[in-house]
Amino acid sequence: MKLKTGATVPDFTLPDTDGTDVPLRDGAAATVVVFTCNHCPYALAWHGRINALARDYADRGVRTLQICANDAERYPRDAPEAMRARVEAGEFAGPYLHDATQEVARAFGAKVTPDVFVVDSRMHLAYRGAPDADHKDESLDAAWVRAALDAVLAGEPVAEPETRPVGCGMKWRR
Repeated sequence: MKLKTGATVPDFTLPDTDGTDVPLRDGAAATVVVFTCNHCPYALAWHGRINALARDYADRGVRTLQICANDAERYPRDAPEAMRARVEAGEFAGPYLHDATQEVARAFGAKVTPDVFVVDSRMHLAYRGAPDADHKDESLDAAWVRAALDAVLAGEPVAEPETRPVGCGMKWRR
């Protein structure tokens, strides 16, 4: 399934690394949903930029929910214990959620890590794709996601609502 920009995104509630249920809907001005993981070189390269973005936009009412949906049995580095260790080390600027059933990742049509979705306050998809044009160039600073958030917060259409997500393929359960 592929969500189209403008479509209503599937609602979800997932546990964070402490086991607390975190809902998608919470009245935020916008929400950034990032399917990521602990071992993909692309996800790790963009991790700092995504968390900087989360900190930079939090005061503007933007939530950032990072989700690990990879098969933890085949990829133990993506297991909840490993996720919790990274959160406890202070590596995340917001909740790090576990999608053990992979239902949320499938509903969003996540293909790679990282795969970024910007959702407006009405739960419509405003942007889907990569954080920016090059995982190796930190100076790009998640520019595509920032541009999408700036447009959403201004009540304007996103100029480039879709880019090609780049990263490691989702590790689906067999």
